[in-house]
Amino acid sequence: MKLTHRFTRRAALARMMIAGSLALCPLACSQNNAHTSVPPGTPVIRVLLAENAQHIDIAATASPSVNTGPGSSETQLRFAPGVPATITLTPAGWKFGTASLPRSELTLTPASDGTVAIAKHFYHGRFRFIPVGPDRFDVVNDVDVESYLRGVLRQELFPDWNEETYKAQAIVARTYALYEAHTDGVGRQFDVFDDQRSQVYGGIDAESPRSRDATFETAGIVVAYGSPGRETIFKAYFSSCCGGIGQSVTDGFAESELPPLRAQSRGNVCAQSPKFNWGPIVIPKTEITRRVKAWGVAKKHPIKDIGPVARIDIQGVNQFGRPVRFVIADSAGKKFLLRGELMREAVNTDAPQNAPKIFSSFCKPVDEGANIRFADGHGYGHGVGMCQWCAQAQALKGWNDEAIVLSAYPGAKLVRAY
Repeated sequence: MKLTHRFTRRAALARMMIAGSLALCPLACSQNNAHTSVPPGTPVIRVLLAENAQHIDIAATASPSVNTGPGSSETQLRFAPGVPATITLTPAGWKFGTASLPRSELTLTPASDGTVAIAKHFYHGRFRFIPVGPDRFDVVNDVDVESYLRGVLRQELFPDWNEETYKAQAIVARTYALYEAHTDGVGRQFDVFDDQRSQVYGGIDAESPRSRDATFETAGIVVAYGSPGRETIFKAYFSSCCGGIGQSVTDGFAESELPPLRAQSRGNVCAQSPKFNWGPIVIPKTEITRRVKAWGVAKKHPIKDIGPVARIDIQGVNQFGRPVRFVIADSAGKKFLLRGELMREAVNTDAPQNAPKIFSSFCKPVDEGANIRFADGHGYGHGVGMCQWCAQAQALKGWNDEAIVLSAYPGAKLVRAY
Protein backbone atom coordinates (compact mmCIF):
# COMPACT_ATOMS: atom_id res chain seq x y z
CA MET A 1 0.00 0.00 0.00
CA LYS A 2 1.62 3.25 -1.12
CA LEU A 3 1.00 6.17 1.21
CA THR A 4 2.24 9.73 1.27
CA HIS A 5 4.39 10.88 4.19
CA ARG A 6 1.29 12.39 5.77
CA PHE A 7 -0.25 8.96 6.27
CA THR A 8 2.87 6.88 7.00
CA ARG A 9 2.29 7.16 10.76
CA ARG A 10 -1.31 6.00 10.41
CA ALA A 11 -0.27 2.99 8.35
CA ALA A 12 2.40 2.07 10.88
CA LEU A 13 -0.11 2.29 13.71
CA ALA A 14 -2.53 0.06 11.86
CA ARG A 15 0.21 -2.52 11.27
CA MET A 16 1.25 -2.36 14.92
CA MET A 17 -2.34 -3.00 15.90
CA ILE A 18 -2.66 -5.99 13.61
CA ALA A 19 0.71 -7.43 14.58
CA GLY A 20 -0.17 -7.08 18.26
CA SER A 21 -3.54 -7.39 19.90
CA LEU A 22 -5.46 -7.67 16.62
CA ALA A 23 -3.57 -10.24 14.57
CA LEU A 24 -5.58 -10.88 11.42
CA CYS A 25 -6.22 -14.36 10.05
CA PRO A 26 -8.24 -15.62 7.07
CA LEU A 27 -11.88 -16.42 7.70
CA ALA A 28 -11.06 -20.08 7.25
CA CYS A 29 -9.28 -20.13 10.61
CA SER A 30 -11.14 -21.80 13.46
CA GLN A 31 -14.06 -19.97 15.00
CA ASN A 32 -15.67 -20.31 18.38
CA ASN A 33 -19.38 -20.50 17.74
CA ALA A 34 -20.39 -20.54 21.39
CA HIS A 35 -23.09 -17.96 22.02
CA THR A 36 -21.10 -15.63 24.29
CA SER A 37 -21.99 -11.99 24.74
CA VAL A 38 -18.47 -10.76 23.90
CA PRO A 39 -15.67 -12.81 22.29
CA PRO A 40 -12.41 -13.10 24.26
CA GLY A 41 -9.90 -10.40 23.42
CA THR A 42 -12.51 -7.96 22.12
CA PRO A 43 -11.00 -4.44 21.92
CA VAL A 44 -12.49 -1.49 23.78
CA ILE A 45 -13.71 1.61 21.94
CA ARG A 46 -13.81 4.98 23.68
CA VAL A 47 -16.93 6.89 22.60
CA LEU A 48 -17.38 10.61 23.24
CA LEU A 49 -20.94 10.95 24.58
CA ALA A 50 -20.84 14.58 25.74
CA GLU A 51 -18.41 17.34 24.86
CA ASN A 52 -17.61 20.46 26.87
CA ALA A 53 -20.63 19.87 29.13
CA GLN A 54 -21.52 22.04 32.12
CA HIS A 55 -23.80 19.44 33.68
CA ILE A 56 -25.34 16.11 32.81
CA ASP A 57 -27.96 13.83 34.33
CA ILE A 58 -27.11 10.29 35.40
CA ALA A 59 -29.50 7.55 36.47
CA ALA A 60 -28.88 3.98 37.59
CA THR A 61 -30.97 0.91 38.34
CA ALA A 62 -28.22 -0.31 40.71
CA SER A 63 -25.73 1.81 42.63
CA PRO A 64 -22.49 2.29 40.66
CA SER A 65 -19.05 2.97 42.11
CA VAL A 66 -16.73 5.85 41.30
CA ASN A 67 -13.05 6.62 41.74
CA THR A 68 -10.90 9.66 41.02
CA GLY A 69 -7.73 8.06 39.72
CA PRO A 70 -5.06 5.44 40.41
CA GLY A 71 -4.73 4.66 44.09
CA SER A 72 -8.02 6.24 45.04
CA SER A 73 -10.63 4.18 46.82
CA GLU A 74 -13.94 3.20 45.27
CA THR A 75 -16.94 5.20 46.44
CA GLN A 76 -20.40 3.79 45.96
CA LEU A 77 -22.99 6.29 44.79
CA ARG A 78 -26.53 5.92 46.03
CA PHE A 79 -29.31 6.32 43.50
CA ALA A 80 -33.04 6.13 43.94
CA PRO A 81 -34.06 3.82 41.07
CA GLY A 82 -35.29 5.85 38.14
CA VAL A 83 -34.41 9.19 39.74
CA PRO A 84 -31.56 10.99 37.94
CA ALA A 85 -28.78 12.88 39.72
CA THR A 86 -26.97 15.81 38.14
CA ILE A 87 -23.19 15.94 37.96
CA THR A 88 -21.41 19.27 37.67
CA LEU A 89 -17.78 20.40 37.85
CA THR A 90 -16.46 23.40 39.76
CA PRO A 91 -12.89 24.64 40.27
CA ALA A 92 -13.05 22.96 43.71
CA GLY A 93 -14.23 19.57 42.45
CA TRP A 94 -17.19 17.48 41.36
CA LYS A 95 -20.73 17.85 42.64
CA PHE A 96 -22.67 14.64 42.25
CA GLY A 97 -26.16 15.20 43.60
CA THR A 98 -25.42 15.94 47.25
CA ALA A 99 -21.97 14.28 47.17
CA SER A 100 -18.66 16.09 46.61
CA LEU A 101 -15.61 14.48 44.98
CA PRO A 102 -12.06 15.71 44.30
CA ARG A 103 -11.32 17.41 41.01
CA SER A 104 -9.66 14.90 38.66
CA GLU A 105 -10.70 12.46 35.98
CA LEU A 106 -13.68 10.56 37.36
CA THR A 107 -14.37 6.92 36.44
CA LEU A 108 -17.85 5.53 37.02
CA THR A 109 -18.26 1.73 36.99
CA PRO A 110 -21.80 0.25 36.89
CA ALA A 111 -22.78 -2.30 39.52
CA SER A 112 -23.55 -4.56 36.56
CA ASP A 113 -23.30 -3.94 32.85
CA GLY A 114 -25.96 -1.72 31.34
CA THR A 115 -27.39 -0.33 34.57
CA VAL A 116 -26.27 3.29 34.13
CA ALA A 117 -27.96 5.91 31.94
CA ILE A 118 -26.23 9.09 30.77
CA ALA A 119 -28.63 11.83 29.66
CA LYS A 120 -31.52 9.31 29.69
CA HIS A 121 -29.75 6.68 27.55
CA PHE A 122 -28.43 3.39 28.94
CA TYR A 123 -25.05 2.13 27.78
CA HIS A 124 -22.78 -0.88 28.17
CA GLY A 125 -19.31 -0.42 29.66
CA ARG A 126 -18.02 2.21 32.05
CA PHE A 127 -17.79 5.99 31.92
CA ARG A 128 -15.08 8.61 32.34
CA PHE A 129 -15.75 12.24 33.22
CA ILE A 130 -12.79 14.32 32.06
CA PRO A 131 -12.26 17.97 33.09
CA VAL A 132 -11.58 20.19 30.05
CA GLY A 133 -12.02 23.59 31.75
CA PRO A 134 -12.76 25.17 35.13
CA ASP A 135 -16.41 24.06 34.96
CA ARG A 136 -16.57 21.99 31.75
CA PHE A 137 -16.07 18.31 31.13
CA ASP A 138 -16.32 15.54 28.53
CA VAL A 139 -18.06 12.21 29.07
CA VAL A 140 -16.48 9.13 27.44
CA ASN A 141 -18.02 5.65 27.32
CA ASP A 142 -15.39 2.87 27.37
CA VAL A 143 -17.19 -0.07 25.79
CA ASP A 144 -16.14 -3.24 23.99
CA VAL A 145 -16.50 -2.83 20.24
CA GLU A 146 -19.10 -5.60 19.87
CA SER A 147 -21.45 -4.01 22.42
CA TYR A 148 -20.78 -0.66 20.74
CA LEU A 149 -21.82 -2.02 17.35
CA ARG A 150 -25.13 -3.30 18.69
CA GLY A 151 -25.99 0.32 19.47
CA VAL A 152 -24.77 1.58 16.07
CA LEU A 153 -26.40 -0.60 13.43
CA ARG A 154 -30.04 0.39 13.86
CA GLN A 155 -29.00 4.04 14.02
CA GLU A 156 -27.28 3.68 10.65
CA LEU A 157 -29.85 1.46 8.89
CA PHE A 158 -33.63 1.23 8.63
CA PRO A 159 -35.17 -1.19 11.19
CA ASP A 160 -36.65 -3.53 8.57
CA TRP A 161 -33.64 -3.77 6.28
CA ASN A 162 -32.29 -7.18 5.32
CA GLU A 163 -30.17 -9.14 7.80
CA GLU A 164 -27.34 -9.39 5.25
CA THR A 165 -27.28 -5.60 4.99
CA TYR A 166 -27.01 -5.46 8.77
CA LYS A 167 -24.15 -7.97 8.79
CA ALA A 168 -22.31 -6.04 6.06
CA GLN A 169 -22.76 -2.83 8.02
CA ALA A 170 -21.46 -4.54 11.17
CA ILE A 171 -18.24 -5.55 9.40
CA VAL A 172 -17.74 -2.09 7.96
CA ALA A 173 -18.60 -0.22 11.15
CA ARG A 174 -16.31 -2.50 13.18
CA THR A 175 -13.44 -1.81 10.78
CA TYR A 176 -14.06 1.94 10.86
CA ALA A 177 -14.14 2.07 14.66
CA LEU A 178 -10.98 -0.01 15.11
CA TYR A 179 -9.12 2.07 12.54
CA GLU A 180 -10.11 5.27 14.33
CA ALA A 181 -9.01 3.80 17.68
CA HIS A 182 -5.52 3.20 16.36
CA THR A 183 -5.08 6.39 14.33
CA ASP A 184 -7.04 9.50 15.32
CA GLY A 185 -7.71 8.03 18.77
CA VAL A 186 -4.00 7.92 19.59
CA GLY A 187 -3.04 10.87 21.78
CA ARG A 188 -6.56 11.92 22.74
CA GLN A 189 -9.08 10.80 25.34
CA PHE A 190 -11.56 9.18 22.94
CA ASP A 191 -11.63 7.24 19.68
CA VAL A 192 -14.97 8.07 18.03
CA PHE A 193 -17.79 10.56 18.31
CA ASP A 194 -21.32 9.28 18.94
CA ASP A 195 -22.77 11.14 15.95
CA GLN A 196 -22.29 11.51 12.19
CA ARG A 197 -18.75 12.78 12.65
CA SER A 198 -17.96 9.07 13.19
CA GLN A 199 -20.90 6.66 13.44
CA VAL A 200 -24.25 7.28 15.12
CA TYR A 201 -24.32 5.41 18.45
CA GLY A 202 -27.40 5.15 20.64
CA GLY A 203 -26.30 2.68 23.30
CA ILE A 204 -28.57 -0.05 24.64
CA ASP A 205 -31.73 1.89 23.79
CA ALA A 206 -30.83 1.68 20.09
CA GLU A 207 -30.29 -2.09 20.01
CA SER A 208 -32.64 -4.44 18.19
CA PRO A 209 -32.75 -8.21 17.62
CA ARG A 210 -31.40 -7.60 14.11
CA SER A 211 -28.51 -5.41 15.31
CA ARG A 212 -27.59 -7.94 18.01
CA ASP A 213 -27.74 -10.91 15.62
CA ALA A 214 -25.67 -9.15 12.94
CA THR A 215 -23.02 -8.19 15.46
CA PHE A 216 -22.82 -11.69 16.91
CA GLU A 217 -22.72 -13.45 13.53
CA THR A 218 -19.83 -11.27 12.29
CA ALA A 219 -17.95 -10.96 15.60
CA GLY A 220 -14.30 -10.04 15.06
CA ILE A 221 -14.55 -9.81 11.26
CA VAL A 222 -13.09 -6.74 9.52
CA VAL A 223 -12.32 -5.70 5.96
CA ALA A 224 -8.64 -5.29 5.13
CA TYR A 225 -6.36 -4.61 2.17
CA GLY A 226 -2.80 -5.58 1.27
CA SER A 227 -0.63 -8.37 -0.05
CA PRO A 228 -1.35 -11.84 1.36
CA GLY A 229 -0.24 -12.05 4.96
CA ARG A 230 0.29 -8.28 5.18
CA GLU A 231 -3.30 -7.05 5.08
CA THR A 232 -4.17 -4.02 7.18
CA ILE A 233 -7.50 -2.46 7.99
CA PHE A 234 -8.31 0.93 6.50
CA LYS A 235 -10.82 3.66 7.19
CA ALA A 236 -13.90 1.92 5.81
CA TYR A 237 -15.99 4.92 4.83
CA PHE A 238 -19.69 4.48 4.06
CA SER A 239 -22.62 6.75 3.27
CA SER A 240 -26.34 6.52 2.68
CA CYS A 241 -26.66 6.72 -1.12
CA CYS A 242 -23.99 7.17 -3.80
CA GLY A 243 -26.53 8.30 -6.40
CA GLY A 244 -25.09 5.87 -8.93
CA ILE A 245 -21.50 7.14 -8.86
CA GLY A 246 -19.23 7.11 -5.85
CA GLN A 247 -16.12 9.19 -5.39
CA SER A 248 -12.63 8.25 -4.29
CA VAL A 249 -11.22 8.91 -0.85
CA THR A 250 -8.74 11.26 -2.51
CA ASP A 251 -11.44 13.38 -4.13
CA GLY A 252 -13.75 13.16 -1.14
CA PHE A 253 -11.34 13.75 1.73
CA ALA A 254 -7.93 14.55 0.18
CA GLU A 255 -6.54 11.30 1.58
CA SER A 256 -3.99 9.08 -0.15
CA GLU A 257 -5.30 6.87 -2.91
CA LEU A 258 -6.29 3.37 -1.81
CA PRO A 259 -7.71 0.83 -4.32
CA PRO A 260 -10.69 -0.25 -2.14
CA LEU A 261 -11.67 3.41 -1.80
CA ARG A 262 -11.53 4.42 -5.45
CA ALA A 263 -14.48 5.91 -7.36
CA GLN A 264 -17.05 3.46 -8.66
CA SER A 265 -19.90 3.64 -11.15
CA ARG A 266 -22.84 1.61 -9.83
CA GLY A 267 -25.60 2.62 -12.21
CA ASN A 268 -29.07 2.44 -10.71
CA VAL A 269 -28.33 -0.13 -7.96
CA CYS A 270 -29.42 2.31 -5.22
CA ALA A 271 -32.29 3.78 -7.23
CA GLN A 272 -34.81 2.86 -4.52
CA SER A 273 -33.34 5.53 -2.26
CA PRO A 274 -35.60 8.60 -2.02
CA LYS A 275 -32.41 10.67 -2.51
CA PHE A 276 -31.16 8.81 -5.59
CA ASN A 277 -32.44 11.83 -7.51
CA TRP A 278 -33.19 15.12 -5.79
CA GLY A 279 -33.63 18.80 -6.45
CA PRO A 280 -33.80 21.37 -7.58
CA ILE A 281 -32.96 23.08 -4.28
CA VAL A 282 -32.91 26.87 -4.38
CA ILE A 283 -30.93 28.94 -1.87
CA PRO A 284 -30.63 32.76 -1.95
CA LYS A 285 -27.11 33.99 -2.64
CA THR A 286 -27.27 36.20 0.44
CA GLU A 287 -27.88 33.11 2.57
CA ILE A 288 -25.14 31.14 0.82
CA THR A 289 -22.74 34.03 1.45
CA ARG A 290 -23.61 34.04 5.15
CA ARG A 291 -23.20 30.28 5.47
CA VAL A 292 -19.95 30.10 3.52
CA LYS A 293 -18.42 32.93 5.54
CA ALA A 294 -19.47 31.20 8.77
CA TRP A 295 -17.86 27.97 7.55
CA GLY A 296 -14.68 29.87 6.66
CA VAL A 297 -14.50 31.41 10.13
CA ALA A 298 -15.04 28.04 11.84
CA LYS A 299 -12.46 26.30 9.65
CA LYS A 300 -10.02 29.23 9.52
CA HIS A 301 -10.27 29.08 5.74
CA PRO A 302 -9.54 32.13 3.51
CA ILE A 303 -13.11 31.94 2.17
CA LYS A 304 -14.17 33.68 5.39
CA ASP A 305 -13.31 36.93 3.60
CA ILE A 306 -15.44 36.24 0.53
CA GLY A 307 -17.68 39.02 -0.71
CA PRO A 308 -21.26 38.53 -1.90
CA VAL A 309 -21.39 35.14 -3.62
CA ALA A 310 -22.04 35.51 -7.34
CA ARG A 311 -21.85 31.93 -8.56
CA ILE A 312 -20.76 28.38 -7.86
CA ASP A 313 -19.35 26.36 -10.75
CA ILE A 314 -18.14 22.80 -11.25
CA GLN A 315 -14.37 22.88 -11.75
CA GLY A 316 -13.70 19.16 -12.16
CA VAL A 317 -15.41 15.75 -12.33
CA ASN A 318 -14.12 12.23 -11.73
CA GLN A 319 -13.72 9.60 -14.44
CA PHE A 320 -17.41 8.70 -14.21
CA GLY A 321 -18.71 12.27 -14.34
CA ARG A 322 -19.42 12.99 -10.68
CA PRO A 323 -18.44 16.56 -9.71
CA VAL A 324 -15.52 16.58 -7.26
CA ARG A 325 -14.25 20.18 -7.32
CA PHE A 326 -16.12 23.48 -7.30
CA VAL A 327 -15.25 27.17 -7.60
CA ILE A 328 -17.15 29.70 -5.50
CA ALA A 329 -16.80 33.24 -6.87
CA ASP A 330 -17.88 36.53 -5.33
CA SER A 331 -19.17 39.65 -7.07
CA ALA A 332 -15.66 41.13 -7.20
CA GLY A 333 -14.35 38.13 -9.10
CA LYS A 334 -12.46 36.56 -6.21
CA LYS A 335 -12.52 32.77 -6.54
CA PHE A 336 -12.13 29.93 -4.07
CA LEU A 337 -11.55 26.31 -5.09
CA LEU A 338 -13.16 23.68 -2.83
CA ARG A 339 -13.42 19.92 -2.98
CA GLY A 340 -17.00 18.75 -3.35
CA GLU A 341 -17.46 17.70 0.27
CA LEU A 342 -16.11 21.04 1.51
CA MET A 343 -18.48 22.88 -0.82
CA ARG A 344 -21.43 20.89 0.53
CA GLU A 345 -20.32 21.45 4.11
CA ALA A 346 -19.87 25.19 3.52
CA VAL A 347 -23.22 25.64 1.76
CA ASN A 348 -25.01 23.76 4.57
CA THR A 349 -23.20 25.38 7.52
CA ASP A 350 -25.35 27.07 10.15
CA ALA A 351 -28.51 26.52 8.10
CA PRO A 352 -31.63 27.40 10.11
CA GLN A 353 -33.97 24.56 11.00
CA ASN A 354 -36.11 23.54 8.01
CA ALA A 355 -34.05 25.80 5.70
CA PRO A 356 -32.96 24.25 2.38
CA LYS A 357 -29.72 22.26 2.33
CA ILE A 358 -28.09 20.11 -0.33
CA PHE A 359 -27.87 16.34 0.22
CA SER A 360 -24.61 15.70 -1.61
CA SER A 361 -22.02 17.38 -3.79
CA PHE A 362 -23.25 15.30 -6.73
CA CYS A 363 -25.24 18.17 -8.24
CA LYS A 364 -25.06 21.09 -10.65
CA PRO A 365 -25.19 24.67 -9.27
CA VAL A 366 -26.99 27.08 -11.61
CA ASP A 367 -26.87 30.90 -11.37
CA GLU A 368 -30.40 32.34 -11.16
CA GLY A 369 -29.78 35.98 -10.36
CA ALA A 370 -30.53 36.39 -6.67
CA ASN A 371 -30.44 32.63 -6.07
CA ILE A 372 -28.39 29.55 -6.83
CA ARG A 373 -30.35 26.51 -7.94
CA PHE A 374 -28.75 23.15 -7.18
CA ALA A 375 -30.09 20.95 -9.97
CA ASP A 376 -29.59 17.34 -11.09
CA GLY A 377 -28.89 16.20 -7.54
CA HIS A 378 -28.02 12.59 -6.83
CA GLY A 379 -27.30 10.68 -3.63
CA TYR A 380 -27.11 11.42 0.06
CA GLY A 381 -23.74 11.83 1.76
CA HIS A 382 -20.16 11.76 0.55
CA GLY A 383 -20.32 8.66 -1.65
CA VAL A 384 -16.97 7.19 -0.55
CA GLY A 385 -16.84 3.45 0.18
CA MET A 386 -19.97 1.41 0.86
CA CYS A 387 -23.33 2.79 -0.25
CA GLN A 388 -25.96 1.59 2.23
CA TRP A 389 -28.80 1.68 -0.28
CA CYS A 390 -26.66 -0.33 -2.74
CA ALA A 391 -25.98 -2.83 0.05
CA GLN A 392 -29.70 -3.21 0.75
CA ALA A 393 -30.52 -3.67 -2.95
CA GLN A 394 -27.83 -6.36 -3.23
CA ALA A 395 -29.09 -8.14 -0.11
CA LEU A 396 -32.60 -8.23 -1.54
CA LYS A 397 -31.14 -9.91 -4.64
CA GLY A 398 -29.67 -12.66 -2.49
CA TRP A 399 -26.13 -11.38 -1.94
CA ASN A 400 -24.56 -12.31 1.41
CA ASP A 401 -22.66 -9.96 3.68
CA GLU A 402 -19.24 -10.94 2.33
CA ALA A 403 -20.22 -10.31 -1.28
CA ILE A 404 -21.76 -6.95 -0.37
CA VAL A 405 -18.68 -5.75 1.49
CA LEU A 406 -16.19 -6.91 -1.14
CA SER A 407 -18.27 -5.26 -3.86
CA ALA A 408 -18.10 -1.98 -1.95
CA TYR A 409 -14.31 -2.20 -1.42
CA PRO A 410 -12.75 -3.76 -4.56
CA GLY A 411 -9.54 -5.68 -3.94
CA ALA A 412 -10.12 -6.00 -0.19
CA LYS A 413 -10.80 -9.17 1.79
CA LEU A 414 -12.58 -10.16 4.98
CA VAL A 415 -10.32 -11.32 7.82
CA ARG A 416 -10.71 -12.13 11.49
CA ALA A 417 -9.13 -9.58 13.83
CA TYR A 418 -9.84 -11.36 17.13
